[in-house]
Amino acid sequence: MSFQKNAGAVRRFAKLMKFAAWLQNLPNKLTLAPFRLMQIGSAFWQSRALYVAARLDLATVLGEQSLTAQALAARVSAQPDGVFRLLRMLAALGVFEEVSPRVFRNNTLSACFRQDRPNNVRAMILMHNSPEMSVPWFEALEQGVRAGSVPFQTAHGSELYAYMEDHAEFDALFATAMDSVEALTGDRFATDFDWGRFDRVIDVGGSKGSKSVAILKRHPALQALVFDRAQVVATAPAYWRNREAPALLARLSFEAGDLLSSIPTAKGDKDIYLLCVVLHGMDDASCVQALRNLARAIGTTGARIALLELVVPEVKADLASASFDLQMFMGTRGRERTLVEWQSLFERSGLLLEEQVGLQSMGNILLLKVRD
Repeated sequence: MSFQKNAGAVRRFAKLMKFAAWLQNLPNKLTLAPFRLMQIGSAFWQSRALYVAARLDLATVLGEQSLTAQALAARVSAQPDGVFRLLRMLAALGVFEEVSPRVFRNNTLSACFRQDRPNNVRAMILMHNSPEMSVPWFEALEQGVRAGSVPFQTAHGSELYAYMEDHAEFDALFATAMDSVEALTGDRFATDFDWGRFDRVIDVGGSKGSKSVAILKRHPALQALVFDRAQVVATAPAYWRNREAPALLARLSFEAGDLLSSIPTAKGDKDIYLLCVVLHGMDDASCVQALRNLARAIGTTGARIALLELVVPEVKADLASASFDLQMFMGTRGRERTLVEWQSLFERSGLLLEEQVGLQSMGNILLLKVRD
């Protein structure tokens, strides 16, 4: 019996995404080629403008109001002309709205910067545009392409996760950004897969547990164990206190550990391990090690594994998956993988792909079981 839910809606979503990809390529056909290259070559202007708006927290300060650039600048201790020109550019991009000369308000896009909104991605913008993540793109990408080195490691002298261990502020920002993944992808991972056939979700690399909480809300009989690095799970219980009902939090627990060392043992076939965009940050050897650890933790219990990952087409990858893949190249030795590449890893790990479950969002759930 399939674990796919909302199959018709998932098919319609896939068709819509193909149409969106076609629309995304329209500027290449409608804009003069030299000017189009100039647009692409200066796209970092847009990302830096977003970053500064997020740093100043303009969307949160605006809230539901319409304010002049001068009034807004006073509230964030900035220079009025600079705030006006920043907001004017972002409004031209469709982020914020200029309702009258030099008067701005939030719109649908800028509202996703507001810290008082549950779907805000402010931390994600801050993380991706931080010096830690942007310097490798600007200063070390060419060397990485030429030599096959990891730009992040070239720029900072340390691989990404080791760097986070020694830089608590960036580690906290990274963890907060990962908790906002649901804002990017929606909650379809919780609704388009049949979690109700299990008793316990073991959320490996689950950060503070936002994905587990989304699943628990929809399945009152489920328990969830979130497994992540010690410094991440140490603050998780306090994070959720007063954010969710005590009855839900009673079904949520945390355990510290390392995916590449040991993993909580499955109790039976009603357990399922969830790994949400974890393996794409690892090279093939580390993926196989992690997957073999999962297979050992499952043993003969019949528990399953749900990998939420992108599956890249063999040819003509869409812009999102190709971009995420280059981001993995920049920061790690990982990659976004095709189905053939995923299958190769599963075979080397003693696992079998039971089903590829589509979602009304980015990515798929690859459902695995231990090979007989």
